[in-house]
Amino acid sequence: MIAAYHGIGQGTMVAVSDDPLLLNWKKLTGKAVIPHAPNLPYNIFDPCIWKQGDYYYILTAGRKPAPGGVVRTEFLHRSKDLETWEYLHPFLEHDHYGLVGDDGACPYFWPIGKNGEKHILLHFSHMSGGKYMLGDYDMNRHKFVVTNGGDFNFGSWGPCGVHAPSGYPDGEGGVIVIFNMNEGKRTAGWNRIMSLPRRLTLRKGVFNPLGIEPAGDIESVRGEKVRVEPMKLPANDEVVLENVRGNAVELLVEIAPQQNQTLELNVLRSPDGQETTRILAMRDRGYRLGGNMNCVVSLDTSQTSTAANVQQRPPETAQVELDDDEPLKLRVFIDRSIVEVFINGRQCVAARVYPDRPDSLGVSLRAIGREAQLNLLDAWQMKDVYGFGRGETPQ
Repeated sequence: MIAAYHGIGQGTMVAVSDDPLLLNWKKLTGKAVIPHAPNLPYNIFDPCIWKQGDYYYILTAGRKPAPGGVVRTEFLHRSKDLETWEYLHPFLEHDHYGLVGDDGACPYFWPIGKNGEKHILLHFSHMSGGKYMLGDYDMNRHKFVVTNGGDFNFGSWGPCGVHAPSGYPDGEGGVIVIFNMNEGKRTAGWNRIMSLPRRLTLRKGVFNPLGIEPAGDIESVRGEKVRVEPMKLPANDEVVLENVRGNAVELLVEIAPQQNQTLELNVLRSPDGQETTRILAMRDRGYRLGGNMNCVVSLDTSQTSTAANVQQRPPETAQVELDDDEPLKLRVFIDRSIVEVFINGRQCVAARVYPDRPDSLGVSLRAIGREAQLNLLDAWQMKDVYGFGRGETPQ
């Protein structure tokens, strides 16, 4: 096992282990193998390591000057022995998908696609949160030619946003990624949380080039199920689902397609609506793609909490490509202080939340402007993973 990591104030460190339990490690050279030094042509931060042929390669994250400020980049080094490293060059080519001010922290670089036909570079920007680049890895020139890119975070990195990724291939053409989620409530110690793992796959979308679905055996922690039968949602009337409640819940919702439809799903709702987390889906209101206009899905946590010490996040708003005859499918996970919304297997919006009232447990639906057809709504109370992991009956 080889670990490359950032040694604060030192540089890039490499350690190796042949311990099957990974308890004992040897730090190569006893110091940074790519040390900090003045006036370097590269940044030294958050390394990513792989092997190709006779060489090991390390990306170090950072920024480079650009008109108006700085832009993200990654710097490539190589070594035959893991101890002596040669700097090659900046790794990215034709990257037009970031923002001025972004950086390329926490990089994970992997092939993606059934035949590894593309590569994905997962990373984090200290300005705009979790991001990715898709492209072609030119192994002869050791350059990543970027052909697409996008966000896992739709706004600033914090508060309450999607932070650093960790990713690995699943062996079937996909990449599994899990994120650190930023806090929105100041405490004396560390209070961040991990997202659900997501499986990323290639698809032929322009605004949604990735398939994004929850990964892992999540269904194994489903508890009691409640089904809401198909029903008409009257225009402009909030329908409170009396039998669907909780703050550790999975929801599966399907709404029949309708042009220019606007739908609202409220979760973590207090009985009087004073606290609520609003999921808004607006068909045909996004960017135009050929003959269609994208659906826009927003996760609005601005009214989640009445507490004075909670930092509110602007709505997370994402584009979703939907065919005209395709129903809207939401898979929503609520787990105390986090809400994650997967949309039609090709987008996800997520944020930290902090309801202050103990009765903020309700769920409601509203069709805005005209009636809509609810095809399906299933809800599961989620089991306690601590008891579940020990084989006990969760309480």
